[in-house]
Amino acid sequence: MYAQLIPILAPVFLITLLGYGWARIGAPFQRDFLTGLVMNIGVPCLILNGTLHLEADASAFIAMIGYAVLALLVCTLAGAGALRALGQPLRSYLPPMAFGNAGNLGLPLCLFAFGRQGLGLAIGFYLVGSVAQFIAGPLFQGRQPVWRTLATTPVNYAALLGIGLLATGSTLPLWLGNTIELLAGIAIPLMMLALGHSLGSFKVQRLPVAAGIAAARLGLGLLVGISISLAFGLTGVERGVVLVQSAMPVAVFNYLLAARYDRHPEDIAGAIVISTLVAFAALPALLLFALP
Repeated sequence: MYAQLIPILAPVFLITLLGYGWARIGAPFQRDFLTGLVMNIGVPCLILNGTLHLEADASAFIAMIGYAVLALLVCTLAGAGALRALGQPLRSYLPPMAFGNAGNLGLPLCLFAFGRQGLGLAIGFYLVGSVAQFIAGPLFQGRQPVWRTLATTPVNYAALLGIGLLATGSTLPLWLGNTIELLAGIAIPLMMLALGHSLGSFKVQRLPVAAGIAAARLGLGLLVGISISLAFGLTGVERGVVLVQSAMPVAVFNYLLAARYDRHPEDIAGAIVISTLVAFAALPALLLFALP
């Protein structure tokens, strides 16, 4: 059984380790440029390409979007209740508890664990989190007008176009589809490199706070994933994708928003480091539990 995990985990570990080593040797790394490239070009093309070449049933893809919405709502409400009870700032600590790393880590794991079908379903799950974070993040943590956020987020256009094509059974011209497929290929490896570089450059400054956020994200996410799987009787690849995507550590993008709006970025950075290291250590057990 463990031999089955090596082809799944090795690419994720090695590429993340490459990004980590890049940070430790102090080589130039433009995080803002790379993040902009991934979020404005790579991820929108990945989402659009995933819907164009969806190997899962369209109804399963739509259902996965529903599961992701439910998971996000439960994590948000539970996280908000816990933070209010503890007297902690919601604007700073709620986003990292609600938004897991379904992109940088979840997408490659689902690809290697469940194949192209799993990647297609994982994109549906990631779609909800990315759109919600790109819209709700600036609105919740900053003061940016709603219309500007909606108009300047390419993921929104890719999601609308992809779902529209999927619903109508339409397709794009071959030349455009091939271009989108090539650009989609940059998203996953660059996200893993960025994750590794973040682990190599972020520091844990206030351990109790960072550890508390990390524990809440991992524990709550896994509990929600298991609950959704049981409540809807999920099996096979659908169950595996829900479990993996729900249990992901704190998303790196939470740090970028926290730093931009001065919402305790040092605590968010620490939570990313701790939750990601714990998640890496627990990945073999998680995958053994999630694999069909």
